[in-house]
Amino acid sequence: MNHPEPTSQVAPVDAGVLNDPLHHGFPPGVAGRLLFWIAVAFSLFQIATAAHLIDMPSQVVRALHVGFLMLLVFPLVALARGRSAGWQALAWTLAGLGVMVAVYQWVDYLPLTLRAGDPLSRDIVIGVLALTTIFIATWISMGPALPIIAGAFLAYCLFGEYLPAPFDHRGYDFAQVVDHMAFGTEGIYGIPVYVSSTYIFLFILFGAFLEKAGMIKLFTDVSLGLVGHKLGGPAKVSVISSGLMGTISGSGVANVVTTGQFTIPLMKRFGYRSAFAGGVEATASMGGQIMPPVMGAVAFIMAETLGVEYYEVVKAALIPAVLYFASAFWMVHLEAGKYGLVGLPKAELPSAWQAIRERWYLLLPLLVLVWFLFAGYTPLFAGTIGLSLTVLLILGGSIALGLPAGAIRTIFWIGLGLVGAAFLEFGGQVFVAALLVLIGWNAISRGGSETLVTCRDSLADGARTALPVGVACAIVGIIIGTMTLTGAANTFGQFIVSIGQNSLFLSLVLTMVTCIFLGMGIPTIPNYIITSSIAGPALLELGVPLIVSHMFVFYFGILADLTPPVALACFAAAPIARESGLKISFEAIKVAAAGFVITFMAVYTPTLMLQDGGPLAAQLGYQFAVVFIVVKTVLAIGLWGAAVVGFAGGHLAWWIRVLGATAAAALIMAVPDTATLGLPFSLNSDTIGFALAAVFLALVWVRRNKAGQPVPGGVAG
Repeated sequence: MNHPEPTSQVAPVDAGVLNDPLHHGFPPGVAGRLLFWIAVAFSLFQIATAAHLIDMPSQVVRALHVGFLMLLVFPLVALARGRSAGWQALAWTLAGLGVMVAVYQWVDYLPLTLRAGDPLSRDIVIGVLALTTIFIATWISMGPALPIIAGAFLAYCLFGEYLPAPFDHRGYDFAQVVDHMAFGTEGIYGIPVYVSSTYIFLFILFGAFLEKAGMIKLFTDVSLGLVGHKLGGPAKVSVISSGLMGTISGSGVANVVTTGQFTIPLMKRFGYRSAFAGGVEATASMGGQIMPPVMGAVAFIMAETLGVEYYEVVKAALIPAVLYFASAFWMVHLEAGKYGLVGLPKAELPSAWQAIRERWYLLLPLLVLVWFLFAGYTPLFAGTIGLSLTVLLILGGSIALGLPAGAIRTIFWIGLGLVGAAFLEFGGQVFVAALLVLIGWNAISRGGSETLVTCRDSLADGARTALPVGVACAIVGIIIGTMTLTGAANTFGQFIVSIGQNSLFLSLVLTMVTCIFLGMGIPTIPNYIITSSIAGPALLELGVPLIVSHMFVFYFGILADLTPPVALACFAAAPIARESGLKISFEAIKVAAAGFVITFMAVYTPTLMLQDGGPLAAQLGYQFAVVFIVVKTVLAIGLWGAAVVGFAGGHLAWWIRVLGATAAAALIMAVPDTATLGLPFSLNSDTIGFALAAVFLALVWVRRNKAGQPVPGGVAG
């Protein structure tokens, strides 16, 4: 059949979207069509290797994965930015060099393995080319911050021996450094690229197919039906829909741009300030990365790094994620009560139940994916199954709509279900055969060609979405390679430990500041990898459970995208909200305050992340400890929200807001004995926090009754 023009067209370059050229689609013209089909081939290659339709050594798959990244990034950036013909020729040349590096790793795989540690001259040349193309690709697609940081680490490998103690190392020659970074599995082809070329890519494709199939509309309609008519309904819709969409999106920042096109104008139309509307959307979208069951790419990297099952990461994130969104929901409720912002007319809203009845089948891949993840299967296998089922549903659904209602359509769906079950028993060959049949059927059926176009575009869009993630994973491998080669992490780690011996709180603050500082210029994934590599072992030495320390870093890596002065998610929301990104970031911090509360409380009481240990669990029992810390955290969030917004059933005086903030701080501090703070008496900080909270609530109650206002926080709901 004739190949139609790709439907994913490039949007005008908007400085408000962080100058991210990879955010936009494929440009029209010959070059755009070529890149579109290369992206399709990239996705098909990743699917084939994941399903073991093509069996290659892991090292080769990683190299070809990076080769595809280089082949797409350079020309896409040049075209998106409207560069001249000369610059475009240079871009294609760099893309070709990136492919040459991948082919060299593929063709010379066995010889390279045999001479590991003793590279030839041509190996060094290829290694230099690999490092050069990755540095340039990262710079032009993500800005200078991450390449500068990675370059500093690489320079440390080469020249660190000349630094004064304890920062020096024994010294490594140029060939040794290049061999370590560009070959093997310790540098650019390390764990991050392994995860990018397997789990991450599959789950990004999974999200792309679900988006094309109508998952955004399903999430939005359900959210509108549930809370759209409540007080502050539009903002609550944003919290729920963006949070749900974030679970299947490969990027929180990209999710801001996707769902924000609907939610931000909706909030503004019903009276929310532009900055607050953008802040709500940015907070909810970024929070999607920590919301089980399908979390962001970091979750897969964390599981692989820690050597634990994926469901262990999900278990640790469950309660904090729910509390994160509960806090955002509470903040928008208070904001709506403060300014009297009503919800949408209920008669104009879609029915949540009707939306589920019409598109229930879109939830099946998600439910199957969750079942496989929690049944102990690998994320790679679960992702393959989830993606396969999604494709079958999209193609099969198009055919089913053309069949007579009743028995024939039912038989068809049963047959499709049996094909899905046969995948488990007989492998990918069954899926391929069924796929070919469905493709042929759709090609000759009414409306089937549009479905095929949707699937084709999903393959291309998934690959494009994966580009910044893959590039970040590749260059951050240089930083990890530096740490494994030189042991650089020990210096900073021991510094954190030395501080923590006197004050764990100060060590946590130092780690938090590091995450936020790095997050000003680099995405969440490299931020997490860098900081966890340094701070994770140090916090473990201070008695913090390993998975809790990594979740601590992960959370603040996400919050870094909301924290001024450089808040990536907020600046992505700026052109939609028509407001300053800086103003949006200040509002986002208010909405995301739980992120700061939850993580600190989890360190002192690991049961908040469903982890064993902690004095509270030993004293009260595990189940009671979980209930207690959840209740305490909810209370702290409620107090903090009221103090920040200045509203709880009515406008609060400044001294009542201070009282609420002080009560929340006391609950967060978890100081077992105030005598350690130099006070002349001994009290538990929780006791102080609960006492101050009781005083705060009593004052709010009294003032509310005097003012004759009916419900704390405004109208119920």
